This record gives sequence, C-alpha cells and structure tokens, in this order.
Amino acid sequence: MTDDTTNGATGVAAEEMSLDELREEIREIDHDIVELIARRTYVADTIARVKDERNLPTTDEAQEQRVMDRAGENAEQYDVDANLVKAIFRLLIELNKVEQRESR
Repeated sequence: MTDDTTNGATGVAAEEMSLDELREEIREIDHDIVELIARRTYVADTIARVKDERNLPTTDEAQEQRVMDRAGENAEQYDVDANLVKAIFRLLIELNKVEQRESR
C-alpha cells in the first residue's frame, strides 16, 4: 500500500490534488470495490452449486475462520483496522450463506 500522502494510481502527493480529483479517486475505488464484491459473489454462488451437487452443508466453519484470519492478516499488512475489515468480511460471508440457503 502507498503511504497516506501519495495517490497510489498516479504517484501524485495528496496535497497537490484538488478536492474534485480526490472525490473522483474515491468514486473509482468504490466502483472497484463493487466489482470485486460481484466477482466474489459469483465465485461464492459457484461454490454453493458445487456444495449442492455434492450434498455438502452450506456452512463450513473452518473455512469461514480461514477467511476471517486471512482478512485480519491482510488488514494488518495494509495498516487498516482489522476489526473493521473482519466485520465487512463477516457481512459478505453471511450474505453468501443466505443466498446459498435460498438457492437450495
């Protein structure tokens, strides 16, 4: 991750960017986040189909713990609050589980 004063995409110091430029960067990041959630959801849906075909349970607590551990490690690597990141991942996991249950 880049430091707090540099724009990761352009290498421009944040102080040199206008408010509109910073807001545009946020819009682009928000778009990327939604795209990644869509990709993650697609893969989770595929996993749900495989689980259904193999008569496996929807919930895999060991796998969920691995995801949460990985989320915490990634948060630390990028100096982001691990509790916040884990809360986001918990929400993503719960949403995927609800969709899996509804599709069965």
